[in-house]
Amino acid sequence: MIAAIENLPEVSFIDGMSLDNMKANLTTWYKDRYRELTGKEIMIKQGERTGLMINACAVQLYQLALYVNRGGQLNLLKYAYDEYLDNMAALKGVTRKPATAATVTMRFSIGEALGSAVGIPAGTRVKVDELYFASDSYQEITAGNLYVDVPCTCQTVGEDGNGYGVGEITTLTDSVPYISSVSNVTESSGGADIEDDEDLAERVYYAPGSYSTAGSIESYEYHVRAYSPDVGSIVIKTPSACNVDIYVLMEDGSLPTNEFKSGCQAYLSSEDKRPLTDNVTVKSPTTTSFNIDLTYYIAQSDSSQATIIQSEVAQAINDYVAWQTGTIGLDINPSELVRRVMDAGAKRVVITYPVHTAVGDTAVARLGTKTVNYGGLESD
Repeated sequence: MIAAIENLPEVSFIDGMSLDNMKANLTTWYKDRYRELTGKEIMIKQGERTGLMINACAVQLYQLALYVNRGGQLNLLKYAYDEYLDNMAALKGVTRKPATAATVTMRFSIGEALGSAVGIPAGTRVKVDELYFASDSYQEITAGNLYVDVPCTCQTVGEDGNGYGVGEITTLTDSVPYISSVSNVTESSGGADIEDDEDLAERVYYAPGSYSTAGSIESYEYHVRAYSPDVGSIVIKTPSACNVDIYVLMEDGSLPTNEFKSGCQAYLSSEDKRPLTDNVTVKSPTTTSFNIDLTYYIAQSDSSQATIIQSEVAQAINDYVAWQTGTIGLDINPSELVRRVMDAGAKRVVITYPVHTAVGDTAVARLGTKTVNYGGLESD
């Protein structure tokens, strides 16, 4: 969840009441009423009949209070989830994005040029692992040519169809006369699972920005995220009047594919999403490489936990790489790496690389080499 939502103050519709508070309140109320009706004081013991009755009532009333608290919180973006979030989103004109299928461009080839066209029927399937991609429309290898590139869509929605690199999809499932080979000429991409609560809440938060007809930064950011839930970091620049450059990094830290950029640009360029005067271009951020070269030590007093600490240090370094490479414009910060390694249990860190480097507003850091040495135990 974005910080703007996560950092909102906690809200309690029962003023932070606890079960103990409820028991104390009921006990006080019972004593007051008993005195009012009888003129006598009463001593309530927890193990006796009256104490047990009060405790039982307190549990039921506190459970009811928790339902009241949750009901109130579900009207707030910070707490809403599932169908409650869907209904809140509807008030902003936002709906949860359904799962989508990955797409890829396949090259259908013949062994030698022919004097007539070779047709590729719509729905012709190719296979990789247990997934099938089918051609979107009828295409032809025209007379005298050896191949045609055909857009294909995965028959299974979701992220499973993503990430097959160029040349990895080579099995033709449906026989087509004269076709000798198939191979993907782009990486498969664009598949997404149904939008999760975190991404939907983020779009609801940014939705008011989409109401602008002036091409505001928030408006463009909203529409980019509406195009795909796989978007991570976004930076929007206007290098000159009426020109809008949108730099996009995917949620997993990868650079957007050419297919993603062209599809997103077409989506943003429709007349209901941009001012007529804006010329919108979707771009990949430039990259700035950094290396990791460090040695860390563990205190002798932590020797019994040395194996666990080494594992946690390795995870801390991986988390640092994901953090450092997941946001456009984030300077390369060795201090953050040291902090994470120390928090993982290391006593001391000797770091050669990275060094602090400014990456620029439209650039993203990329890991080069990684060398991590464990220097052993040393005295406290």
